[in-house]
Amino acid sequence: MTAPPPLPSQLAVNVLDAHSLLAAFGVLGVGVVLFAETGLLIGFFLPGDSLLFTAGLLCTGSSDSGVHLSLGPLLVAAAVGALAGAQCGFLLGRKAGGALLARSRSARLHEGAKRAEELLEKYGYAKAIVLARFVPVVRTVLNPMAGALEVPARTFTLWQVTGGLVWSLGVTLAGYVLGSSVPNIDTYLLPVIALIVFVSLLPVALELLRSRKAAKEAR
Repeated sequence: MTAPPPLPSQLAVNVLDAHSLLAAFGVLGVGVVLFAETGLLIGFFLPGDSLLFTAGLLCTGSSDSGVHLSLGPLLVAAAVGALAGAQCGFLLGRKAGGALLARSRSARLHEGAKRAEELLEKYGYAKAIVLARFVPVVRTVLNPMAGALEVPARTFTLWQVTGGLVWSLGVTLAGYVLGSSVPNIDTYLLPVIALIVFVSLLPVALELLRSRKAAKEAR
């Protein structure tokens, strides 16, 4: 009896691991993952920040992983995935309202939705849409929440494009610059990614501190 043929490597991909995704799907995978993370509620668990940073790093050729990407196509894929995903999420929210979110049993997703709604109410449309790009899970649920809350389409589009470009291109280029300037940067990949995520959250943290200070002064 002959042994069954081996399964394609793509079927064994770990969707939570940036290296695994990039090795299996390359630049195309970046666009698809960002579209799913920012446009579909089921994509809230995907590793957007670490994927962008790692992809940028792999454009330098300094990694020993054997995967090499081209920076130009990567930046295009990252931008298109992030912008198209957010717009898709907004349209889904506009048509389906909160029905899609109500069907989910994920506590993490519902917590993200709560934070997204608080951002919209507290900081206004423009600032909330931009800040949400830098917060995992929140960047997934804010787009359909904005649609459900009837944020004007022109306003949403303007600010999601602004935030989406800053986030997707900024994190990717950070990986590329560090990979180009620091030898063997992939040896320290996990702590560096943790630092990138921390830095990406700073705008939100600073805005919270500023708002609390303003609230205390107003009393």
